Amino acid sequence: MEKNKEFSYKYPHPAVTVDCVIFGFDGKSLRILLIERGLEPFKGSWALPGGFVRMDETVEEAAMRELFEETNVKGVYMSQLSVFSEVDRDPRERVITVAFYALAKPSDHDVIGGDDAANAQWFSLDDYPTLVFDHEKIVKVAFSQLQRNFRAGNVGLEMFEDKFSISQLYALHSLVTQQDIDRRNFYKKMTSYEYIEPTSEKMRETPHKPSQLFSLDRTTYDLKVMESFNLYRYDHEEKAKVPKSKHHGKK
Repeated sequence: MEKNKEFSYKYPHPAVTVDCVIFGFDGKSLRILLIERGLEPFKGSWALPGGFVRMDETVEEAAMRELFEETNVKGVYMSQLSVFSEVDRDPRERVITVAFYALAKPSDHDVIGGDDAANAQWFSLDDYPTLVFDHEKIVKVAFSQLQRNFRAGNVGLEMFEDKFSISQLYALHSLVTQQDIDRRNFYKKMTSYEYIEPTSEKMRETPHKPSQLFSLDRTTYDLKVMESFNLYRYDHEEKAKVPKSKHHGKK
C-alpha cells in the first residue's frame, strides 16, 4: 500500500494485533477455544487465537481472518472487548492488541489448528493450560464482560442448538453469573421473551419428567439482543453482519 511520504510519521510505530476469546457451552460446562503456538516466541505453549493486522484490513476483518486461519471457526457472534497496550506485553516488539470475544456452539465447528497454530482445542474454563503473553488477563476481562451482559439480559442463545430447554438455559446462566437463580422466576422471564418460542417437542433430561423444547426466532433475537450488547456476526468470507441501529443516521 503506497502512501505519500510527505505525510509519513517519522517516529517508531507500534504493531497492532487482534486476539479472540471464544466462549462455548457443551451443556454442562463453559468452554474456551485455545491454540497451541507453532512458532516462537512461546512455541508449544497455549494462547488465544489471533495475530497481526494487515495493512489492508480493519481489526474486525483481521479478527475473523485469524480465527478462521488458526481454528477453522467462522460465522460467530463477536464483540470488540478492549485494547491492551502494556509496553512489555510482547517480547518481539511494541505491540498493541485489540481483543474480541465471541459466543459459539462447539458442536457447530470442526476445530482444526492451521496457519501458525500447531493445534486448536476447546478447554473447560475451569481447567485450561497456562496462557502466554497477557492472554490470561484478556480472558478474565472477557469473562467479566460476559457476566455483565448476562446479568443485564443477554440470554446467550448463540451457544445452543436450534432447540433447547429452559433448564439448559438455567444451567448456562448459573455458570456465567455465578449466582443462585430462582428457577421459577427464571422460567417466567425466559418464556416472556418474544424471540423464545415453545415447540410441541419434549426432551427427557431426567428419568422422571420430560422438558418442553423451545426454539429461537433468529430475526427478532438479532434485532433486540445483538444490538443491545454490541454482538455482531462475523464471517471469514464477508463483511460483518451488523443489525441496523435504531439510531442510524443520527448524530
